[in-house]
Amino acid sequence: MRTIAVINRKGGCGKTTATVSLAAALGELGRRTLILDLDPQGSASSWLGNGPTDRRELFDSFLGTRGIADLAVPTRAPCVDIVPASSWLVTAERRLQVDLALGAIRAMERIPESWDYVLVDCPPTLGYLASAALCGCREAIVPLQPHGLDASGVEPVLEEISRVRHQLNPALVLTGIVVGRVSRTNHARDVVARLRSAHGDSVFGPTIRDSIRVPEAAMAGQPVTAFAPDTAVARDIRAVAAELIRRDPNALPVRRVEAGRAAGWRGVVGRLVGSRS
Repeated sequence: MRTIAVINRKGGCGKTTATVSLAAALGELGRRTLILDLDPQGSASSWLGNGPTDRRELFDSFLGTRGIADLAVPTRAPCVDIVPASSWLVTAERRLQVDLALGAIRAMERIPESWDYVLVDCPPTLGYLASAALCGCREAIVPLQPHGLDASGVEPVLEEISRVRHQLNPALVLTGIVVGRVSRTNHARDVVARLRSAHGDSVFGPTIRDSIRVPEAAMAGQPVTAFAPDTAVARDIRAVAAELIRRDPNALPVRRVEAGRAAGWRGVVGRLVGSRS
């Protein structure tokens, strides 16, 4: 089972679009995929499900009293399940902070091998929930749009991934940077070219073009590959999913947080997040 954090530090970068679209494309290929919606806004939950909940079950899974797998529900996309976001996430992150991160790490480690992929839609910040996702996953994907500000903002995210790898999760790897909403403008082409020059093979070969079909699909509650299966943007998404499959890092198992090491981890996570505040 591959566990992948889909992460960026800002909203509007195509993070949820990448999560939902890749999950659906993987499902088309028969790969059972679980979306774990850790973004309190719950956009992925609204897109493929009934929206975020006001129940505390997801919070309880971080406390160890519920299993994340018990919260998974089917979506309208074949072979794709989702753990919906909860309004409790904001309160929990504010109150529990480091303990929430440690609980999320443990909860993710207990996800059974019932799925081939787990895609975590992270919140658009680099706070405790995002750090927890990076600690609990083996891979990270950074989605962004080909605009100057978005491209320049990728460096802090890559630094965060590197920092978590060295201090908390040595199994974590950067699977790649996925560029979406690519227009036909010279600016977009220039930004993509600069990204490839700066980050080389870390940038996925296929890109996802800008298309009105994406918001239309979201409004219809369907993934793009089902809503407009024969369009160019759907073909782009399938190409990115195919490259994601090929980029399997075969990482070593994520180290578990043992009870005796919890205090040490608590200090490291606290310093990691606190250094950004």
